[in-house]
Amino acid sequence: MMKLIWVFAGGGLGSVCRYGVAVLVSKYPALAWSFPVATFLANAVSCIILGSLFGLSSRSMLNESQRLLLMTGFCGGFSTFSTFTGESLGLLQDGQLLTWSVYLFLSIVICLGCFWLGLRLTIQ
Repeated sequence: MMKLIWVFAGGGLGSVCRYGVAVLVSKYPALAWSFPVATFLANAVSCIILGSLFGLSSRSMLNESQRLLLMTGFCGGFSTFSTFTGESLGLLQDGQLLTWSVYLFLSIVICLGCFWLGLRLTIQ
């Protein structure tokens, strides 16, 4: 039961932070264009965090409760593959092929790079 509580707490905190990114991005009109900036930023930051936590975990610096709270819960709630998928489909349905292509490419490449960066920061 405690494992579920750790995941629940981390997921709630991650979701609140994800909402905070969306609110913050909406306050800057220069970012209000067809590219889904808030989702992209949340996913990239989550990948850096998850990569760092993965590195710490691989060095036995996180216990199971911390992994459940931070990796499964927080990063799971903060990153948002379902929103990424929905926004991607929306761009495609709106005929925004260039924005759709750039969003997919950058999301995959940048998020992989962010995970790698986070991992490199914690395993030397």
